[in-house]
Amino acid sequence: MTFSARERWIMLVASAWLVTGLQLDAYAHATTPQLETFWTPWHAVLYSGIAASGLTLVWLLRSRLPRLPTYAGLLALPNALRIPLLGMAFLLAGGAVDTLWHNIFGIEKGLEIFVSPSHQFIILGMVLVAVGPALMTSAPRLNLGDGTLVTISALLTVLPLHIFSLHANVLGTMFFGHGNNPVRIYSTDGQILHGYLFTTVLLLLPIILLGRRWSVPIGVPTLLVAVPALAMHLMFLSDEKWWLSLTVAAAAAGVELVIRVVGPLLWTASSVSWLLLGLAGPPLVWGTVFLVADIEIGVGWNVHIVTGLLTYVSLTGAATVLVARNVRPPARSVPVPDSSVSGSAAP
Repeated sequence: MTFSARERWIMLVASAWLVTGLQLDAYAHATTPQLETFWTPWHAVLYSGIAASGLTLVWLLRSRLPRLPTYAGLLALPNALRIPLLGMAFLLAGGAVDTLWHNIFGIEKGLEIFVSPSHQFIILGMVLVAVGPALMTSAPRLNLGDGTLVTISALLTVLPLHIFSLHANVLGTMFFGHGNNPVRIYSTDGQILHGYLFTTVLLLLPIILLGRRWSVPIGVPTLLVAVPALAMHLMFLSDEKWWLSLTVAAAAAGVELVIRVVGPLLWTASSVSWLLLGLAGPPLVWGTVFLVADIEIGVGWNVHIVTGLLTYVSLTGAATVLVARNVRPPARSVPVPDSSVSGSAAP
């Protein structure tokens, strides 16, 4: 399925409108800390950008779907349309949840802005929509126009990630010198958050890589999580109570049991069971840790941080599974003998 230059550029303009709304809103919040209302010009640009992107996708789909769209018809669409459509679903869900979230839990501040689950959905949706124009470009070699379009699409894709990762990003944060007014966003809380994400990847990778080649024996995933947790406690926390490492080990065993029992009952495809492990495993393990921690010593984080962190580790786990299960080296090309040459050489 091909897309005309006009279609790709219109999609790029809609994506730029969307990302510009985020940039304006981020600047407004950074320069006006007391800004705590939904009704701002910046939100108007952002949400009208969502509408413009959605209408553009409908326009692109109009001539590419049967008169009565079906689920099979949507699955037959190329990634150039399916990925932005998935992004639009995240944007709509994130926007709706964000309004409800603010009414229930209040406006996020500081690090909470970058961890809120509804904000994560909005950013993820924005990224998937903005990559659309690049995916729609199928030319084997880029001319000036296509190269410009693909470059702008790439920039629009990564800019929201830079903005939303301010708590982990050295760009946009002045950390040199001896200032007396540190930014709370780039903080110890932020670094602990990143520790959960890194540990999630580190615990999942050995399990996934084993599963790429063999059927993983029962109990092996639990061991690959429990042994590091217990060993790290023994080396660095030997004077502390064992509730943290024991909770991680027990939660890992519970997750393995759930995945092995529930996965085959719901789906027959092993790839879906692995995705279920990535999506559900990390938040179940760390959520259990938070519950026990709240009983033992307290957590210290509010609902924005805790729910946002559990959403983060779920998305991180799913991404780890998708990448580790699917990225493979390219197949080695085998030269094909020239039949005309070999034929002429035959006696």
